[in-house]
Amino acid sequence: MKKGVLTIMAVLVMVALTTTSFAYGWGQGMRGGRGPGYGNCQSGDLQGLAALNLTADQEAKIKSLREAQLKDAKPLQDKMFSKRGELKLLWLQQNPNQEKIVAVQKEIRSLRDQLQDKQTNHRLAVLKVLTPEQQTKVQAFGAGRGSGNGRGFGPGAGPGGGCGGYGPGPRGN
Repeated sequence: MKKGVLTIMAVLVMVALTTTSFAYGWGQGMRGGRGPGYGNCQSGDLQGLAALNLTADQEAKIKSLREAQLKDAKPLQDKMFSKRGELKLLWLQQNPNQEKIVAVQKEIRSLRDQLQDKQTNHRLAVLKVLTPEQQTKVQAFGAGRGSGNGRGFGPGAGPGGGCGGYGPGPRGN
């Protein structure tokens, strides 16, 4: 009975701690990379694209693409959040079950891959909205840098950063 009470207490403490720590959002992480959706993307989606001299139609299309991408990615992000919590609880068990841990890690990797695929599709869709001259400017900003320094291509990924934060950060994690 005493062991059961201690286990329940430990789980409650962990839930309380993880709930407050996750309330702060994605953040930079241990390796300096930023997670999906960092920056002020919801309110200032086109901030940083001023150098491209977008037309009102282009701005509307890019904003619509971004909103659709965020809506599409949300269920996967929520599921990944849940799986990360599940993984933490598995590691906190007195005798961690290797098979369960490995299985949850595989699920997390699969979710991350799905998110990256969605982000790639979004970037390509944004490129299609731009004129060839604008695409050249975007390439000059350093498009495709996401795997090296935590900043990916997307709205605001030019000088000064912004909403493009898709990269995993240094060392690919």
